[in-house]
Amino acid sequence: MVDSNEMTINLVVLGRTQTGKSAAGNSLLGSSDFESHHSPSSVTTCCSLGRSCRISGIIRRNGCELALRIRVLDTPSYPHSALSKEQVRDTVSSALAHHFGEEGLHLALLVLRADLPLCPDESDHAIQFLQELLGPTWKDFTAVLLTHADKAEEAGFSEEAYLHSASSTLLSLLSSVQHKYIFLDNQKSIIKEERAIVLRKLLNFIRQNNYRVL
Repeated sequence: MVDSNEMTINLVVLGRTQTGKSAAGNSLLGSSDFESHHSPSSVTTCCSLGRSCRISGIIRRNGCELALRIRVLDTPSYPHSALSKEQVRDTVSSALAHHFGEEGLHLALLVLRADLPLCPDESDHAIQFLQELLGPTWKDFTAVLLTHADKAEEAGFSEEAYLHSASSTLLSLLSSVQHKYIFLDNQKSIIKEERAIVLRKLLNFIRQNNYRVL
């Protein structure tokens, strides 16, 4: 928290190549800070920090409206087409310490594609990476961001039906992070109302965690 009239939340986006990490970061910020496009190789090779403008109408405290600022750290994917696991982990770890070292990290967003099944090996690798990066309390500080939700919807799946049909691997992962998940369509520019809904969900996760930081 910056002052009595403003709150800042610090987020990091993590995930595989072409899951839509950078696009998700842009959606949360309401900007185009991060490079995002289809590519046969990993697009993001280093960490970069994006900052939102002051956002109003999202959160109130003691009857008063607070301004909200979002800070998002975009990261190289893991696995990466050009960097080893150790290089990605060390790069992200250094960036977290540099950008959020004093204020702390509120949430790590593990980005997965809603239109692709989550395989056990992929889940195991993601969990191991989170454990190495965030430590033993990673579950408290991790939420799952399911991108490309529009494609699941086009296939006839509501969020409820999607989760009912989801693999045991995905359901186990969601359970391990206390069912902190958000569906996001980041193939098109997120409208203001949708962004507000997503930010309120993130704030609710942070509130449930008693505003603790990592």
